[in-house]
Amino acid sequence: MKPERQRRPIRSFVLRQGRLTRGQQRAFERYWSRFGLEYQDDRFDLHALFGNDNPVYLEIGFGNGESLAEMARGHPERNYIGVEVHAPGVGHLLMRLGELGLSNVRVFRHDAVEVLRDCFPDHSLAGVYLFFPDPWHKKRHRKRRIVQADFLTLLARKLRPGGIFHAATDWEDYAHHMRLVLNEHPEFRNTAEQGDFVPRPEDRPRTKFERRGQRLGHGVWDLIFERRG
Repeated sequence: MKPERQRRPIRSFVLRQGRLTRGQQRAFERYWSRFGLEYQDDRFDLHALFGNDNPVYLEIGFGNGESLAEMARGHPERNYIGVEVHAPGVGHLLMRLGELGLSNVRVFRHDAVEVLRDCFPDHSLAGVYLFFPDPWHKKRHRKRRIVQADFLTLLARKLRPGGIFHAATDWEDYAHHMRLVLNEHPEFRNTAEQGDFVPRPEDRPRTKFERRGQRLGHGVWDLIFERRG
């Protein structure tokens, strides 16, 4: 009898080897030692990481880091950790962090699910952001969407009671998918009236990607769910 082959995990991303600009490469060389975190199969000591006990917020798939840098600049009383697999986006964020002189941000270049599962103590996060994730719009690819019941169970374990999960998408089908699975999950409470979407929060930065979509007439749907106590 052949040994059972280990099932490969379903990834919510495709790793593309984008080329770094000179500026992004310099940012890696100059700033990774300051802001970068290496994945480890062990819990981080968040107090030691930042040198304080400020609340910690995680952004999953931060793209070029525009939103993350703006949130960190606007909320120096918070600590932020960003996770992104694509090197050019990480390099762009490192450049921006260096320009702004921020000290309340750390960055992973790794699979966000593995980082969330292995690197954070339970009940340690004040909030998690997921802005404009890949919608995987083809029906055969929808199993790759990151917002699924198993992911939400993991998320609930890492959020502290009263912590928030804020997701935004410009893909209507994905918006309804996220709302459905979140409304059905027993650990989360929809902060919107009648279990619907919330108006765009003022503290969510409007990115270049979003502004371009709005010029083209694309809608944006925001969901904010609270981890039940």
